Amino acid sequence: MTHVFEVISTWAIPVVIAFVAFWAMFVKRVPVYSEFTEGAKDGFTTAVMIIPYLVTMLCAIGMFRASGAMDWLCDILNPVTSLIGLPGEVLPMAIMRSFSGGGAEGMMVDLLKQYGTQSQIGRIASVALGSTETTFYVVAVYFGSVGISKTRQAIAAGLLGDLASLIAATVIVNIMWF
Repeated sequence: MTHVFEVISTWAIPVVIAFVAFWAMFVKRVPVYSEFTEGAKDGFTTAVMIIPYLVTMLCAIGMFRASGAMDWLCDILNPVTSLIGLPGEVLPMAIMRSFSGGGAEGMMVDLLKQYGTQSQIGRIASVALGSTETTFYVVAVYFGSVGISKTRQAIAAGLLGDLASLIAATVIVNIMWF
């Protein structure tokens, strides 16, 4: 059975892509190559538009970490998070996740190296990383690239979703493994 799943996982995406391309070409009569190149051109334009917002976000993340604000925030939140079983070691990664996916992944790798993949810390960090979103990054880059300056409730909703995901990840890992 394992072999069947390996074959399916290897071929699923290429088959779907080929099916969509053939369907577009032969059933819908879409000029696939020209549409693809037009989309690539639009994607390049979008990438150039979001670079200033991306650089600003990365600079703000660097300042946040270098200033000691991350450590200060973790010290304040640690007593509250320990009530739900979230280890203090995972908290910096959880906070960083709202700002930067790459930064959070780097922190998670450090946690996995230090505590192991089968530890409570490693499991909570892995599940939390997969279930939370880069809220500030999304708002800065995507809202900024289309010129939206008033985010209204987007940040609050994103952070609330991140908090709910972090709590759920902690509770589920603690129930399933510890």
